Amino acid sequence: MAAHRKPRQRSAGGHTARAAATLALAGVAGATAFDGVGHAEPNPTPAQVKAEVDKLYQEAEAATEKYNGAREKATTAERRLETLRDEAARKEARLNTAREALGTMAAAQYRGGGLDQAVQLALSDDPDRYLDDAALAERAGDRQSAAVTRVGRQLREIEQLRGAARVQLTSLKARQAELKRHKKTITDKLGAARRLLNRLTAEERARLTADTGGGTDTRASRTSAGARAGLPAPGAATAAGPRAAAAVSYAYAKLGSPYVWGATGPNAFDCSGLVQAAYRSAGVSLPRTTYAQIDAGRRVSRSELRPGDLVFFYPGITHVGLYIGNGRMIHAPNPSAPVRVAPIDEMPYAGATRVV
Repeated sequence: MAAHRKPRQRSAGGHTARAAATLALAGVAGATAFDGVGHAEPNPTPAQVKAEVDKLYQEAEAATEKYNGAREKATTAERRLETLRDEAARKEARLNTAREALGTMAAAQYRGGGLDQAVQLALSDDPDRYLDDAALAERAGDRQSAAVTRVGRQLREIEQLRGAARVQLTSLKARQAELKRHKKTITDKLGAARRLLNRLTAEERARLTADTGGGTDTRASRTSAGARAGLPAPGAATAAGPRAAAAVSYAYAKLGSPYVWGATGPNAFDCSGLVQAAYRSAGVSLPRTTYAQIDAGRRVSRSELRPGDLVFFYPGITHVGLYIGNGRMIHAPNPSAPVRVAPIDEMPYAGATRVV
């Protein structure tokens, strides 16, 4: 009988678990033996950090130009909304005056024994009823008819203004939401760049910051504003015109100013803000964004460049500088570098425009 008893079955799960654990331990040991140390992610090299930081700065600048464009449109929408509201308020004041005059007529008519139906409608709190039944105005006398017609016209104009104001308010809210999105993109990109730079040693960070944005004329960038103020801007004599020369001189006076996204001076700038401020100082009004500035004048080839021309970079036209001659420009690079002189070869060249 004992010979026919079933042998006790081993736990398949236990055998499998032990086998898996053995294999896992063997794998860890093999990996450790192969790598020498575990699988800790290696720190990026300074060159890798620079490449990634440059990419993040360029993406942040693209978002900055979109932010600048949205802010310009939001400002326009806000001004238009205020204009519409002011115009509606003025028309409402005139409407109240007309209604008071009509009320005087109505009071006199009532004392005389009756109130015309058209006058009643014009004085009612339900202007839609009046507007839907304007034919009743024809039953009033000539003077009353003219007054009633005037009130009706003013009611229509006010309602049109209110409708336009509602549309403008919707547009403004959309622009404000767009501003918020672009601002978040900018701060996220700049924050990521900052975190990458913080992984480097102080010496590596200083060396990288000096090199960010490509080769630069550090001598010109470090010269004090006071010392530069009395000096003529190099290249101004060969500029495209007196206003271009004035713009170049302004840009030279701003060397060393910090980069701040969205800034248009006088103490801080982003790239398009610097160019706009330089030409504003020369009495020339330029659009706010790079992708609008490139269409603000006559396109010129690279071989035709003269001091004062605007030079643009990247396929999306997301960066601009002010050409000063000898293959160099003054520009506001990014948050890691102030307004400085740099070669136009340091970024992918996209085109140039002469605005005067």
